[in-house]
Amino acid sequence: MPDITRETTQACPVCGTEIRGDSRFAAWCAACDWNVDPEEQRPDTGLLDRAERALARRHGEQLVAEMLSGREPRPRRDASAVAAIAVALAVHGVTVALAVGGVWCVVAGWGGVGVVAGLVLLVLAWALAPRVRRLPDDGPVLFRADAPELFALVDEVAGAVGTRSVHAIAVDKSINASVSTYGMRGRRLLVLGMPLWEVLTPEEQIALLGHELAHYANGDTRNGLVVSTAVRTLALWHDTLRPLPHPSAMEVAVNALYVVPRLLVRGVLLLLVRLTSQAGVRAEYLADRLAARTASTQGAVGLMDRLLITGSLGALLRSEANRAALGGSRSARETATQADELWRLLTAYAASIPEHEYERQRRAGARRGHQVDATHPPTHLRRACLLAGEPVPATVVPQARRIERIASELAATRAQVARRLLRDGLGD
Repeated sequence: MPDITRETTQACPVCGTEIRGDSRFAAWCAACDWNVDPEEQRPDTGLLDRAERALARRHGEQLVAEMLSGREPRPRRDASAVAAIAVALAVHGVTVALAVGGVWCVVAGWGGVGVVAGLVLLVLAWALAPRVRRLPDDGPVLFRADAPELFALVDEVAGAVGTRSVHAIAVDKSINASVSTYGMRGRRLLVLGMPLWEVLTPEEQIALLGHELAHYANGDTRNGLVVSTAVRTLALWHDTLRPLPHPSAMEVAVNALYVVPRLLVRGVLLLLVRLTSQAGVRAEYLADRLAARTASTQGAVGLMDRLLITGSLGALLRSEANRAALGGSRSARETATQADELWRLLTAYAASIPEHEYERQRRAGARRGHQVDATHPPTHLRRACLLAGEPVPATVVPQARRIERIASELAATRAQVARRLLRDGLGD
């Protein structure tokens, strides 16, 4: 693989300091922070988004102060968590009331009027009823028989963080990872984005698994079934009651009728956000600590650094998908070769990203604060908290033979995901 770095030298237009950089990334000055964050900020998406960010910032600052002072946050179900569950149950109670009322109206009849009203209520209740998640259908899903060595690693990491392992692993094309549940029995699902997995070292892969599995153990109320489904129900109500655009005379009256119910729904949504915000931020920091204890502080910090460059990795993958689209149809052999080449190109690109680009991303993150993501603390703060205490060794140490066997188990999956990336692009 040829050297893909493109070194440049220029003078800072503000302070005159010599800037040595790479033409693939933004040129910036470490002395005065000129051009450290040239990207546009994410546009404001409304009152709920502003409230989430404000609460996340406040709670994040409180938790960072706790950890930097030596007081480690612990998972707990406090009064806010109990209140959030109570509010969520009340929301679901409205859905139940609609269903009961609908059945009663249908049975009563009232000359046909009751039947119509009952059917309307039943349709509303069905639309608002909590939905059980299913296994994703947008990528390969692995079970124990498909990847025994990968599941053995996940089992070991789960034991290290103090929780049960997963029942299935879905592999997709995202530069991300997550955990959730599926089915009526609440089986556990781990979602691994293959582009992220590919650029991580074995230690960082273990840290990633440790962080995600820790979410099962740290009491994140926001991700619980009761609260999460209530939030989705309220969001649906809020969207349904949105004022009609360019209203006619009749629709103006309808919009007026929507005002009070929509304000009530928004108020309950904001209340749930307020009650769960601190638990959500706390859960992320706790997951980082458990990731460090599983894979070592070095492994967890390395993972944080990789998360800083996901935007650059996404840009490369979109570029390669566009290039593949311009190439037209190819034979099966050419497609397989191109898919394999995609991962080699991605890992080489990730390895070539210079330290000054990581530092720029850290400083840009410090400027943005919680503007980028209201549900996760800024990556630079997560990294700083990991480095604040004494370094901890790994509980789960990568083994060369296991790494090779996992790579073999994932060979067909990684090829399938690469073909999907080249065909459909990265998406949002």
